[in-house]
Amino acid sequence: MFGCVFQSDTYLCMSFPVPTNRDAFIVDFIPHASMDTVHHMLLFGCQNPVSTSSYCVQGTCKDGASIMYAWARNAPPTKLPKDVGFKVGRSSGMSHLVLQIHYGDVSAFRDHHRDCSGVSLRMTTKPQPFIAGIYLLMSVTTVILPGKRVTNADVACDYTSYPIYPFAFRTHTHKLGQVVSGYRIRDGKWTLIGRQSPQLPQAFYPANRDVSVKYGDSVAARCVFTGEGRTSKTYIGGTSDDEMCNFYIMYYMDSKHAVPYMNCNEPGSEQLFDQIPAEASVPIPISPDHSNMMHMGHSTGTQNTPPTWPRQNPKREQVSSWPQSSLQLGQVSGLALDSDSNLVIFHRGDHTWGANSFSSQAQYQQRSLGPIQQSTILVVDPSEGGILKASGRNMFYLPHGITTDNDNNYWVTDVALHQVLKVSSDGRDRTLLALGEEFTPGSDSRHFCQPTDVAVDPHSGNIFVSDGYCNARILKFSADGTYLSEWGAGTSDRRRRAPFRVPHSLVFLADRQEVCVADRENGRIQCFIAATGEFVKEIKKDEFGGEVFAITYNGVIFAVNGESLFSSAPLRGFVIDYTTKEIIDTFQPEQKDFKMPHDIVETRDGSVFVGDAGSKRVFKFTTEKFHRSVKKAGIQVQQIEGYLTCNSPPLSLSLYLSLYPPPGKAVGGLNLGNFFASRQGYSRQGFDQLSTEGSDQERMEDSSDSENEEYSALPPPKSSS
Repeated sequence: MFGCVFQSDTYLCMSFPVPTNRDAFIVDFIPHASMDTVHHMLLFGCQNPVSTSSYCVQGTCKDGASIMYAWARNAPPTKLPKDVGFKVGRSSGMSHLVLQIHYGDVSAFRDHHRDCSGVSLRMTTKPQPFIAGIYLLMSVTTVILPGKRVTNADVACDYTSYPIYPFAFRTHTHKLGQVVSGYRIRDGKWTLIGRQSPQLPQAFYPANRDVSVKYGDSVAARCVFTGEGRTSKTYIGGTSDDEMCNFYIMYYMDSKHAVPYMNCNEPGSEQLFDQIPAEASVPIPISPDHSNMMHMGHSTGTQNTPPTWPRQNPKREQVSSWPQSSLQLGQVSGLALDSDSNLVIFHRGDHTWGANSFSSQAQYQQRSLGPIQQSTILVVDPSEGGILKASGRNMFYLPHGITTDNDNNYWVTDVALHQVLKVSSDGRDRTLLALGEEFTPGSDSRHFCQPTDVAVDPHSGNIFVSDGYCNARILKFSADGTYLSEWGAGTSDRRRRAPFRVPHSLVFLADRQEVCVADRENGRIQCFIAATGEFVKEIKKDEFGGEVFAITYNGVIFAVNGESLFSSAPLRGFVIDYTTKEIIDTFQPEQKDFKMPHDIVETRDGSVFVGDAGSKRVFKFTTEKFHRSVKKAGIQVQQIEGYLTCNSPPLSLSLYLSLYPPPGKAVGGLNLGNFFASRQGYSRQGFDQLSTEGSDQERMEDSSDSENEEYSALPPPKSSS
């Protein structure tokens, strides 16, 4: 087949000529493949391909090859920012596109099977003011020793061209890669472009929008590998048993100076990489079922691993009919999700936090009331609102925060007890671990002062505590309660270090290995590297009105604000892009307003719940219909419904180049699907939810300038070089 033996680790290539009578611009890539069979796909542009037909070699182009797109591990589609495109055709120097597919495992379609892997392209003849390109940093000399826990592969080069503006990045290793990070270095300062686990679907993820690269800068990347479990050396190579260390930067630049492809494979000096930020050496743990891409709310169990890319639904609206019967709640202080994505509500029953609850020394003044006799922890069906399980009687005085761990235990805080408690969820109300001294406020490693929330690292079991109303710190403990470290507020401006003012809500970002805190009275969200407490970023918006009460995360940040003496900003929920720090959606009740929104979670189906301490109720927000498209910092992801047919002759290229131009646009679709086929039919597992021409027609009709305006490429500033 193709003059070679087709087997696992075979590289198949197909070349297709691009019409050269005019320029064209690729603005969308839609992959059709599954990691069950395809290890990765690469799309190249070149003038002279190795062959003008299908062939089975690793070479792609006789002259310089420009990588235009890469896919692996069930990565979602990629859409470029508005006004940005990859230039092909007449004056681009690219007369051919070459698709290379590395088949990792062909056993799924031997004998009576055929495969339709490929990629669809959306193109326009409308000139784009900014031209996209790929900068590839790649290690070629790394050797991973067997059994060695950590091997770093470092790459760095000086940048000597016109300014580029990264808008997406992609990481690629094989089985041994733990984390890949890329940076710009300017005047000795390292600025993150992107960081991700290569074991997650290898999509192009949004890059740090604040980074540009100009003449005189350096670009650098580090891949962290482990040799544990290997009995021989592992080298950089082309098979799935070898390794690779690739960091792709997808950028745009002014069309006048466009360079479509650049690369760097120089090992950086030890002296240079002595200065690399600590985050680059911290592996990102991935749960065994990460490929399911479940959504995570406040719960941190492995069943709720954050998705690889967030869904952005249409405008969220309140479900006024939820719950269908009264839950009879007190002040709602905390929300979480259990491993079945049921809603867990933590409330105060007949106790309330009022002006006389505490002395000036934070001593609880109402112990004579005894503990709350009602069930303070309710597990609720998120669809209908019915109570599934109730617990937490005669245990708490003033509940505050709640989250769950891998074993579905509850981690709660009680501001009256000044304690953090680990409580069983089996209905027997067992306290499995208690941190802090009962009713005794303090500020050392064994005491808290009105602690507010807990976040759990699902990989290590470490817990993080926000402490609290009268302390201003985050504390880190091991799973068994051993004190590890603590830290205060961070800042990007060392001249203005504002301490926490009620660190009120915590969330652990499993995909980033970070902890973010809602710093309530400062009206800001701050994020830190979980391993070290090193400050990462701050999100502070005028729309918050000076207060942020609670946050959660599922690829984007959800937050709720609160009333402030200094602002009349409405009380709302916010959806915030983590990378760009921009607010991408807001929502609020339609009938009764928020009074004191106190906590927030999002369930797997995209429903958002807000617990309100003031109105003693839980609000549910959802969308009118389940929607499968997302935009994030210029990248649009769409799960495509329909069926992919595979009826073309064996070894053929199925092509359509039909024009469906909206007003003022000329748009076409180029399908490089049906790439490989054997002689007999095959209904491929995992491929039936992909479509070709029909879905592209729908995408083009739905697209509009206004829809994409928010994600337009910003005009590059004038270069000073």
